[in-house]
Amino acid sequence: MLIVFILYLLILVGITIYTANKSRNSSEYVLGGRKIPGIALALSERSTGESAWLILGLTGEAFAIGLQSVWVAVGCVTGIVFIWTVMSNRLRLEAERTGALTVSGILYKRFPGAEKTIGLLSASIVVFFFLFYVEAQFYGSGKVLEQTFGIPGFWGVIIGSLIVVFYTMLGGFITVVYTDVLQAILMIITLIVLPVILIYIVASDNVNVSRALIEAGNNYNSITGGKTGIPALLLILSGLSWMFGYTGQPQLLTRMMAIKDKKDIRNAKGVAIVWTIIAYAGALMIGIFGFVLMKNHYFDSAATALSADAEKILPVLINTFVGPVIAGLLLSGAISAMMSTASSEIIVSSSSITEDMYGNLALRKKSGKKLLTLNRLVTLGVGLLAFVLALTVKDSVYGLVSYAWSGIGSSFGPALLLILFWKRISRAGVIASLISGTAGTIVWKLCLSNPAGISERLTSFVFALLMAALFSYIFPEKNKNHI
Repeated sequence: MLIVFILYLLILVGITIYTANKSRNSSEYVLGGRKIPGIALALSERSTGESAWLILGLTGEAFAIGLQSVWVAVGCVTGIVFIWTVMSNRLRLEAERTGALTVSGILYKRFPGAEKTIGLLSASIVVFFFLFYVEAQFYGSGKVLEQTFGIPGFWGVIIGSLIVVFYTMLGGFITVVYTDVLQAILMIITLIVLPVILIYIVASDNVNVSRALIEAGNNYNSITGGKTGIPALLLILSGLSWMFGYTGQPQLLTRMMAIKDKKDIRNAKGVAIVWTIIAYAGALMIGIFGFVLMKNHYFDSAATALSADAEKILPVLINTFVGPVIAGLLLSGAISAMMSTASSEIIVSSSSITEDMYGNLALRKKSGKKLLTLNRLVTLGVGLLAFVLALTVKDSVYGLVSYAWSGIGSSFGPALLLILFWKRISRAGVIASLISGTAGTIVWKLCLSNPAGISERLTSFVFALLMAALFSYIFPEKNKNHI
């Protein structure tokens, strides 16, 4: 198993060496120069979008709370279908028209004169929330390595984070995309093969799935967690609210900005949607069947660890039921989920600093190789900061990602949707979306989510959308030439 995992790491190094020199300037380092095939970008977007949160977080959530977790999956699949079918081509065209290399760039290039204000604000939001996101991925890699190889979590975090920072810093966007392609393939293998193995075990041993679910009670075997009326509606809305965040995630939307033409969009769309449906079905099955097998005493030795941390269910199942070679392959798929997302978020964060902060504030701007070197140094700095944070994490992977997802999605999502679909959006509306989405997420998460029973993913997005529309009406653009 260890040999297979090491081979996976060596392949990552090989891809890094092969692609590192393809980033010859800042544009290629940040967005790949729009030379990458659409299918590769679709696989990259999917492996980036489905991180430790899917492999550990959603499998653990399904294991812990049962069938009600289906609403999270439905919300995520709906969000992915929406951004690929509705937003992708408009984003590509807007990026071409404005020359934007980042999602923040699309926001401020629409309004000449607002570059510094919107650029600095949006970049600060990206870096703030993405540090939590990358922290969750590094923490997740430590969990998997600890549960699988017995490596202490501290050293697991070091191994996972250093590999990611190394190849991201050297190759930039192009390297990240092609390593993502490998990782997307390994992830989908894990999310197909492991459920098939579990179904075979359940069928061949005549495990009574129905009885295990019935004994678990309505909280577990009901899609509403045994709730009715308003509480049931709030539970469903909380799960479905994941869809809103997809409209504003820069690490996903930059893949669409990088696609070269409409034909590539069409090919990429099909790949992304099919991959997503299979992946989410597999993750739910892993969690539910893992619970059933635990109730039938298949891995009593791990029961204590799982009661303390449900997010270890996938590595426990791999260690219990899979032979070493296949286990090494599936483990690589699990680690891939974390690495692909972390690398994309690091490159987006560093791009925000160099393009949206430095690019708009510096009096004497660097160019050519100097700007490329600055990008690499900033990438290294962002990665190391996230690594330090991962060593002190106290929340779950699911909790960290939910918080960062809400903050980014609620800040950028309303602004981007209005930029793409509403001609009356103004710079005041964009700024209002960024501020209210960020503030709404932080305040609701800290003070109101528990007593209200409503997720910050829903409330902060709706609040930011209303503020963006309201401020666009109150402070319209005087000069209509930006439209």
